Amino acid sequence: MPKKLSNALKPMQVKTLPHGRHTDGGGLQLLVKKSGARSWVFRFMLDGKSRDIGLGAANGPDAITLADARDKAIDLRRQVRSGIDPMLERARLAAEGEAKAQAAQIAGITFRASAEAFIEAHSDRWSNAKHRAQWRSTLKTYAYPVMGDLSVGDIKTEHVLEVLEPIWKTIPETASRVRGRIENILDAAKVRGHRQGENPARWRGHLKHILPARSPESRGHHRALPFDGIPAFVAALQTRKAMAALALEFAILNVARTGEVIKATWDQVDLQKAIWTIPARNMKNRKQHRIPLSSRSIDILNTTRALGGDYLFAGDKGGGLSNMAMLQLVKRMEADSTVHGLRSSFKDWASETTGFSNMVSEMALAHTIANQAEAAYRRGDLFDKRRKLMEAWARYCTSPVAEKDNVTPIRAGSA
Repeated sequence: MPKKLSNALKPMQVKTLPHGRHTDGGGLQLLVKKSGARSWVFRFMLDGKSRDIGLGAANGPDAITLADARDKAIDLRRQVRSGIDPMLERARLAAEGEAKAQAAQIAGITFRASAEAFIEAHSDRWSNAKHRAQWRSTLKTYAYPVMGDLSVGDIKTEHVLEVLEPIWKTIPETASRVRGRIENILDAAKVRGHRQGENPARWRGHLKHILPARSPESRGHHRALPFDGIPAFVAALQTRKAMAALALEFAILNVARTGEVIKATWDQVDLQKAIWTIPARNMKNRKQHRIPLSSRSIDILNTTRALGGDYLFAGDKGGGLSNMAMLQLVKRMEADSTVHGLRSSFKDWASETTGFSNMVSEMALAHTIANQAEAAYRRGDLFDKRRKLMEAWARYCTSPVAEKDNVTPIRAGSA
């Protein structure tokens, strides 16, 4: 029997041997292609099957020398003798390396970076510039000092509590918003593969068992003027010669939010049909909303239209009113309410003094129907019924005020 070749190749032959496979021994082979490309191959037998695994180039700038190729072959023969498939072992090591590299990359992604990425991705949906500013401001003030520079994958319950506990009782409304914002950011980071496991800022089933529940008094409900004070308030508004007064009365008559009114432009209004169509981008629920305009609302719009401009209620600089104009007016008139709270006044009036159904008043307020089954059946907007409701509300708002009924401090005069 001929002796098995070992170390049969010479360094010079690696460069000169012709096309074909050339055996060095011990499974190591030199593969020469017709193109002149040369590479090292290790051939082994495992489970009765012959397999090849490449070791690298034998020529070119990254060439592996004959001596190095033999060392690699020795290591691979040891694996085979141990029952290890070198090809599977190479794949395993590559996967481990990739996982370590990914982990190192993720470790470099901070909570601050994740937060900024989240804000950037969602800012187009936040039409209110104040809302965008509040996101950044609250995170900068409360979250970043604790976890801003930590890897987003390392954020734990202890970090979230360190942010929330100092402010949970003193400024509960802000604390609740900060918690929700942290939860959203961490959820997004998990979807992106930047963290794993449960969300440490989650309320239900988690922080609810650690932090005390907020009392109803701390939930930040908008102060609302009792509905029996609305006629006096509207009467006082009508004595003021200011655009903000007209805008506020219009908001009350149509139970609209501040942003919906100050962003309203003439292309949204059909004066002939007495309909104001608010585009989805200006609505809180991002759904288009039609409002049937009462005769008093039309009178207000006829007044402001004569002044020109693109907006229903123009500001001093030619654009729309400031988002603070109506609120400041309410404060100057010393009414214990917010602009948003006046929507609650309407709801109380409709519920306590009229025969209109709850659904009609809810649709007038453009509230989202929480009950999914009920929402599925309410495909229309009850527009005709809402027109009757809004006319009734306008008549009530502008009804004569008996002196004895004016129990709420209302300051008339110029804005």
